[in-house]
Amino acid sequence: MPLPEASEGRRRVAIERVQPSIDGGRFAIKRIVGQRITVTADAFADGHDVVLVELLDRAPGAKAWQVTPMTELGNDAWQAELELAAVGRHEFTIRAWVDAFASWHRDLKKRIEAGQDVGVDLQIGAPLVEAAAQRANEITSDSTTSKDARRLTHFAKVLAGGSAGVAEYQAGATELSALAARYPDYSHATQCDRPFAVVVDRQRAEFSTWYELFPRSCADEEGRHGTFADCARWLPRLAAMGFDVVYLPPIHPIGSTFRKGKNNAVSCEPGDVGSPWAIGSAEGGHKAIHAELGTLDDLKNLIRAAGEHGIDLALDIAFQCAPEHPYVKEHPDWFKHRPDGTIQYAENPPKKYQDIYPFDFESSDWRGLWQKLTDVVLYWARQGVRIFRVDNPHTKALAFWEFLISEVKAEFPEAIFLAEAFTRPKIMYRLAKLGFSQSYTYFTWRNTKAEFTEYLTELTAEPVSEFFRPNFWPNTPDILPPHLQSGNRAAFIARLVLAGTLSGNYGIYGPAYENLDHLPLKPGSEEYLNSEKYQLRHWNFDMPGNLTDAITRLNRARRENPALQSNGSLRFHPTDNEQLICYSKHCPASGNLLVMVVNLDFQQPQWGHVELPLAELGIDPGKAYHVVDALSDGKFDWQGPRNFVKLDPAATPAHVLLVRQS
Repeated sequence: MPLPEASEGRRRVAIERVQPSIDGGRFAIKRIVGQRITVTADAFADGHDVVLVELLDRAPGAKAWQVTPMTELGNDAWQAELELAAVGRHEFTIRAWVDAFASWHRDLKKRIEAGQDVGVDLQIGAPLVEAAAQRANEITSDSTTSKDARRLTHFAKVLAGGSAGVAEYQAGATELSALAARYPDYSHATQCDRPFAVVVDRQRAEFSTWYELFPRSCADEEGRHGTFADCARWLPRLAAMGFDVVYLPPIHPIGSTFRKGKNNAVSCEPGDVGSPWAIGSAEGGHKAIHAELGTLDDLKNLIRAAGEHGIDLALDIAFQCAPEHPYVKEHPDWFKHRPDGTIQYAENPPKKYQDIYPFDFESSDWRGLWQKLTDVVLYWARQGVRIFRVDNPHTKALAFWEFLISEVKAEFPEAIFLAEAFTRPKIMYRLAKLGFSQSYTYFTWRNTKAEFTEYLTELTAEPVSEFFRPNFWPNTPDILPPHLQSGNRAAFIARLVLAGTLSGNYGIYGPAYENLDHLPLKPGSEEYLNSEKYQLRHWNFDMPGNLTDAITRLNRARRENPALQSNGSLRFHPTDNEQLICYSKHCPASGNLLVMVVNLDFQQPQWGHVELPLAELGIDPGKAYHVVDALSDGKFDWQGPRNFVKLDPAATPAHVLLVRQS
């Protein structure tokens, strides 16, 4: 092993275990603007000299580091807090050094207290103080530094006089210590090899309520292709229900070659509208708009109208092409070719998707492909879109997403990306590390108390919670889970409550969920019969028995209770009935506490006792407390940690209980 560089050989401090960090700082942690983070690290050196440690942080766009002294916690552990005041990419690092002046000053005080002759010791300190004076002189920005330099020079002369300067040193020791601390010697300081990043998002990245709809099905008249203007007429109702994100599937021209028919039929009939995910035609590709939806100005009007209702419009980003997409002719090298010369269409054997060509991310022109696709997202961001739901990101090169998201967020730091990656956990987590703000999850397929408890414990514990923000969906246009296929109203409400209270981010494929649409394409399938992916639908929200009121009540509870707007405080609590799941969320800063109890049996009433750790939740164990159900307005008086609950799915399949103690 070669000798270290001259500068490195005298860096005596070791820095270890910097937290929070992901994979040693390779990836950014995630936070919301206005939050604070506590940074900790171990820092130590050989011997017994004084080690000082600082936290350096740099806000988005800033060049200079801000310096915060770190506090020693004992056992060589250090800590400091950092406030995140701006959306964007923050950086922090740790700097630590052996402070020769502080070590000398500490030992000198001990010698004086012991009554020793310190004449020589004072002289040892003189050059240390003179060096501090020189560092002060190098800073000529204001008169304070020049005054400090003069005082330090004076103290250096006092110390150089040896024993004669003891009295003056003692009189000015506090001043000298403060002056020297302002101008530390960093010449042999150790600093982390790389800065640690914090991606700071707006609150909607942590707390959002999504409603997915197909604008082509928003027309008032059955059979007519809907438009953006029709979609805009839905906005007041959706805002009143408490949704703040309206998500549209792809809005681009749809290919006609191998166009899918109703119910995913291999061939289409005249008038079939095809799948929006078969993107591209002679009219254009990923930067074009399907003509029957409207124009770019119509889209901008929709974005503007949504904003007036406090709603973000989210667009689907699906990087794949119909056979007529302009890219197919312009860049044939971006696609894989079969031995017979045809382009390889998408497959998930034995399923075939002849209407879609996937991109080849191993293309020799992968750089051109990356840039072109990044330009697509930037184009829509420049039209006013700030949220993107990304289709199947796990089927594209992982490194590509890190590039695309960093490029987009450099120009639009408030942009939010939702990853629709139903795949293996490590890939889902990697995508989140690479920059996705939110992620679909396995929530849809979790059913038992044990499954929910295990999965949510994983998602809300470190290190996963530092980078992965779950977004829970009870259904999607692709997924009609078995527990909803009976059409049981209690199942729909229970799954809604679970999604909206377990996670700060949740969404529904809205028209289908509101209307309890539950018929599968065939037994054993999770596809909807008469799926809106392949045909127009006409929705009637005035039908008796729909879920509009239940959804509105849940969303109102989410808006009014800060505890439901994040995931960090989630705790599960014991019940004596496995069909009852109980959990709480608590916001100590506001005193907001909610307890949720859900009946996981959608057919039969279930009852039992729930147990709460009252003191840990801020409840006085010696006093009664009241709980009010946000879903039914029911009121209950509880006493002590153990209380009885009965949930009848025919009436109330779940409680969302606001806890109040007088």
